[in-house]
Amino acid sequence: MKTELFDYALPESQIAFHPPAQRDGGRLMVLYPTAQRWEHARIQDLPAYLPAQSLLVFNDTRVIPARLHTQRDTGGRVEVLFVRCAASDADSSAWVALCRANRPVRPGARISLGPGIWGEVDERRERGEVRLRVNARRDDVLQLLQRSGEIPLPPYIRRPPDSADAERYQTVFAAHDGSVAAPTAGLHFTPELLAEISFAGHDTAHVTLHVGPGTFRPITADDLGAHEMDEEFFVIGEAAAQRIAAARKAQHPVLAVGTTTVRTLEGAVAAWGELRSGTGSTRIFIAPPHRFQVVDALLTNFHLPRSTLLCLVSAMAGREFVLAAYREAVDAGYRFYSYGDAMLILP
Repeated sequence: MKTELFDYALPESQIAFHPPAQRDGGRLMVLYPTAQRWEHARIQDLPAYLPAQSLLVFNDTRVIPARLHTQRDTGGRVEVLFVRCAASDADSSAWVALCRANRPVRPGARISLGPGIWGEVDERRERGEVRLRVNARRDDVLQLLQRSGEIPLPPYIRRPPDSADAERYQTVFAAHDGSVAAPTAGLHFTPELLAEISFAGHDTAHVTLHVGPGTFRPITADDLGAHEMDEEFFVIGEAAAQRIAAARKAQHPVLAVGTTTVRTLEGAVAAWGELRSGTGSTRIFIAPPHRFQVVDALLTNFHLPRSTLLCLVSAMAGREFVLAAYREAVDAGYRFYSYGDAMLILP
């Protein structure tokens, strides 16, 4: 399919540069693809719209303050975004990073990271990434980032992060460090809303997918088939796998909270041939006419034009219907993107 088919016009005034006053205070657009209709509601109305005995699956990754403003050993300023550790063991010293500076950061460049800690670029990778060899263990680097790093807000939020972002650009159920972007559909949930969902007879499960910067990368190829996804790492625990299997056996709806959860579940099936517990990675690109193997319904925010996330939503609800709903959301004054309002797609 042509990438231009997933474009739409959005006034900049409707980009949410700040979170709503309350986590669950946003608007909710409810889509019924089969009936080709929608309704306008509020996030707080979500329990009333969930199909009976739904299983809500959340991504419990935690955003790390991965952006560090520092300098080369020659004195030039450089901004380093620590994308992920290149190995899983705590003693690893290699990181995949993005570096931004006035002059290109080439192999051999040494970057000061903190007192007694420095990194050396030993390889340039695709899409501007570098391999950074640090003279410290992974956990020491994570501690450094907690002390001196900055929450990496999305590129379309053109302001520096403030003290509120440390809390609000993080879900209340975040548990595992590793993301450079939040699973934003989860930002709407409060402990009270989760309790209400449980009281209404629904179940929950948690998986982990560490979100990389590729989630914001637009599709630049003319044809969707030419786009390559970034690799992302995920974990599906035994309890989550059992709950999902039980829901599917009982024909209870599996509702993914966010596109990152969809990529975890559908990516696991694509990689393993089945949904089970385990650790893996995925480059899955979900676009029409993808046939969903696990996910029946989706709660998600509104996404960038020509993005892989908009393609994913279109695969679930139909491209023309989704774009019509987006036009309606623009006309109705919805707030878009990470800190914006949400869309619920039902079977």
